[in-house]
Amino acid sequence: MIVRSEEALTARGRRTRSALIQAGRAAFEEQGFDAVRVDDVCARAGVSHGTFYTYFSGKEALFTEVTSAVMGEMFAANVVGSLAPGDPQARIEAANRLYLRAWAANSRMVRMLEQAAAGDDRFRALLLEVREVFVRRGADGLRRLQEQGLADPSLDPRLTAIMLGGMVEHFAHVWLDLGEQADEETAVALLTKLWARAIGLTPTSSTEVTP
Repeated sequence: MIVRSEEALTARGRRTRSALIQAGRAAFEEQGFDAVRVDDVCARAGVSHGTFYTYFSGKEALFTEVTSAVMGEMFAANVVGSLAPGDPQARIEAANRLYLRAWAANSRMVRMLEQAAAGDDRFRALLLEVREVFVRRGADGLRRLQEQGLADPSLDPRLTAIMLGGMVEHFAHVWLDLGEQADEETAVALLTKLWARAIGLTPTSSTEVTP
């Protein structure tokens, strides 16, 4: 069976493919990766078994597409943009807040991808690929602050972004998935203070130059 690419699809085909992705996400979140069958997804999407294979080579291919879409949504949801113009510390605060909210909406799929990556090199490569976009954004932001004299110039931007991003991600898991008690304002304020101190960003300097 030839699996059609997104570019080759008709408008109807794109709708069918989108319905399968949405149905797949719902099935994976409800049942977990191992328990989901292709027929489960077809039933949710209202398509035949054969139609599924017009768009995806199997459950693994659908899972890859779903998790890629989820990570894309999380990345888009973390764009600070004009939420905190002109203040690096305020931008860090906004980014932390947006990340926690994006995690709350998508943590089930993120954890599922991590579990799949532990035993499958294909999913490990996907996990590294989607995380790279977050690392690159953090590293680029730190590098700009260093160039402006607002952050510790001795820090390696990439490694620092990985480590501080890992701090926020782990807290999100402990707080939202495992039930650690903390209100959002307290959590965001402390994460921001730790991040700013780690890169050598002071409250005074943070208001002087736009990153």
